[in-house]
Amino acid sequence: MSSQFISNTSQRELPILYSFRRCPYAMRARLAIAETNIIVELREVLLRNKPEHMLSLSSKGTVPVLWLPDGSVIDESYDIMIWALSKNNSSIFSNKTEYTELIALVENKFKYHLDRYKYSSRFSNSNATEHRDLALEILHQIEDILNEPWLNGVNPGFSDFAILPFVRQYRIADIDWFDNFNKIPKTKAWLNDFLEWNGFKDIMQKYPPWKEGLPGVLFNSKYEL
Repeated sequence: MSSQFISNTSQRELPILYSFRRCPYAMRARLAIAETNIIVELREVLLRNKPEHMLSLSSKGTVPVLWLPDGSVIDESYDIMIWALSKNNSSIFSNKTEYTELIALVENKFKYHLDRYKYSSRFSNSNATEHRDLALEILHQIEDILNEPWLNGVNPGFSDFAILPFVRQYRIADIDWFDNFNKIPKTKAWLNDFLEWNGFKDIMQKYPPWKEGLPGVLFNSKYEL
């Protein structure tokens, strides 16, 4: 990936993306932006110390937040992916509508159980194992669907980007258990391919937290700048 610090004088010539490296929602926004060759200024956020400017753009206080040069704001990751598609109708989005229901299932039901599995101490009367198994039922549905290396086919695409960051979090909740669970082999191979894919490694580079008045990072995985 090509990235470099940029001066404040150029910042409004580009969209500005507030992001947090490990957030699955921010991951899929960065994936869509990178794979559609869109250049943005990336501002890495510390969630315990969110920039006032980001909060002024989006009161919900979560990443990603995309601030466009015309002043408009997109603060939902799925909408940022759709915006990226509108700017560059890449073949990676060829199956954008094919798995809409599956994406919604992952965003809602799977994520609900994932949170109560991975962060069970934050929820009263939450049984982590029960929520692990309920989320696993959705992974079994994905297992039945996967007939090629990716949902998109032979190459990763929209649906893969929309879902895999959450599957990654599911594995992280108990890596030993996940890696030794043998009943979803295609799903595990799918996730492993994603984790080893250079496109994912590119968007997971570490950047210092952005501070008011400091330059941002020029973010794009396709161009040498």
